[in-house]
Amino acid sequence: MWSRKTNICVLFKQEYLKLKGMHASQYLPFKHARVLSYIQQSVVNSQRNHITGTAAAAEASSLIYQILSNGKKTLALRHLKEKLNGNGILWNDPRLKQLHQNIHDWQSNNLHHENETINTSINADTFLHFLKDEVTLKLFCKVFSKGCVIPNFEKFTEIIADCFDTAKKSQHGKVADYIPQLAKANPESWGLSICSVDGQRFSIGDANESFCLQSCVKPFVYAIAVSDYSSEIIHRYMGQEPSGLYFNALNLNTEDKPHNPLINSGAIVVCSLIKPEQLLSERFEYVQKYLRHMCADEHVSFDNTVFLSEKQTSFQNFSIAYYLMEKNCFPVNTSLRTTLDFYLQLCAVTTSCQSAAVAASTLANGGVSPLLQNKDRLLQPASVRNTLSLMHSCGMYDYSGKFAFQVGLPAKSGVSGGLLVVIPNVMGFMCRSPLLDDKGNSVRGIEFCRELVKTFNFHTYDDLLHSVKKKDPRKLNRLLTSDEMRLSYLYKVMYEYDSETDHSIQHD
Repeated sequence: MWSRKTNICVLFKQEYLKLKGMHASQYLPFKHARVLSYIQQSVVNSQRNHITGTAAAAEASSLIYQILSNGKKTLALRHLKEKLNGNGILWNDPRLKQLHQNIHDWQSNNLHHENETINTSINADTFLHFLKDEVTLKLFCKVFSKGCVIPNFEKFTEIIADCFDTAKKSQHGKVADYIPQLAKANPESWGLSICSVDGQRFSIGDANESFCLQSCVKPFVYAIAVSDYSSEIIHRYMGQEPSGLYFNALNLNTEDKPHNPLINSGAIVVCSLIKPEQLLSERFEYVQKYLRHMCADEHVSFDNTVFLSEKQTSFQNFSIAYYLMEKNCFPVNTSLRTTLDFYLQLCAVTTSCQSAAVAASTLANGGVSPLLQNKDRLLQPASVRNTLSLMHSCGMYDYSGKFAFQVGLPAKSGVSGGLLVVIPNVMGFMCRSPLLDDKGNSVRGIEFCRELVKTFNFHTYDDLLHSVKKKDPRKLNRLLTSDEMRLSYLYKVMYEYDSETDHSIQHD
């Protein structure tokens, strides 16, 4: 199906078919890196039947080497690292684990001086040896055929950095002080990290600084609960509407239920539904382990001082919990004290913008972490869909409507200054500044989001016909080179094409 945005593809199609002397009806459509190519079905089927061999993999590895070495006989490992980083793939990416092992083994056998490091150059045969495992080869094929969701990642991050600097100029707002430990936060702290659905990553500012998730944990806890049970069961106990009130308001809907799971009353009820038969320690460990998997096993911890501080001053949450108990909002035999402790413990889970961005990208990627090698589904599709829907309508407290109007993206804020945002099928990001507005949202975080959608077509309704055109980072805006085009084709043959289901592989 042709995209109205890719006029350059029309020219590419015409020239390609003219060159081959064949009619378009003989070809199957594929979309990769925003360039449409037309590949004869019989050719694809033939290639697909031989992917168990080494020919396609060897050719792909050779093409990657040609692209990286630019025709030279050797390739410096430092240059490889720089090229990966330029495309958003960090050298410590868990998908490169086997590559690291292959390089280490080779260096142990071939280098004789301790000062020989990653500056070492390798030839084509050695490079092909490094790419012998499928995880590394698949990643390299996608990255160097410009097949990632953001193909020109360096240019994209330059603009992101400008938006970040613009948001940093916002100095108003104040640090939350109703929880004594949060009042100690540095008001100048400002960090951002993004992670695309292909695992492309970029961080700036205080992105590795640890902080408590507070309410930013709520969408994840809700998603876990829905994945474990179902939306039908969870929403027997709460609604799906924004409350229009402050996040800790002592208020229920007309059915005497919490308005939604992203405000305090709803989140407390959600906690009562997660593994109620287990001990509190086991329930907390279960959710924390789940969160760690969504962060690709990166930094997820717990701040006991914040938990104790909030527990000693959480009079409003105690009032809400007793009110919920009076209105029979909990399942039978729920322990109010245990449930409230569980809720406050989850609010005190700590992470960094870097790790939380990976969890956000798991939501953007339909519940599958882009960084985990096994690609096992962590969250059910319905769970992710419903979570994003609620984040879009209820995630910013009683500022949710205005945020949806101005930014148009699923988001969740927390009083520690975190702002979790998901761009479905593209990326997730976490930014954090403790300076809050009167609604409890990060001032700089909201300003960054405004700058982001002012520049890029990320607002839900930016792609309407006849709308004002913005930058689309999902487009490469140039033709692929012959090597990139061939590599793109091999990637499709080896990893994407499925003759028994759908003849077109979509990556929108």
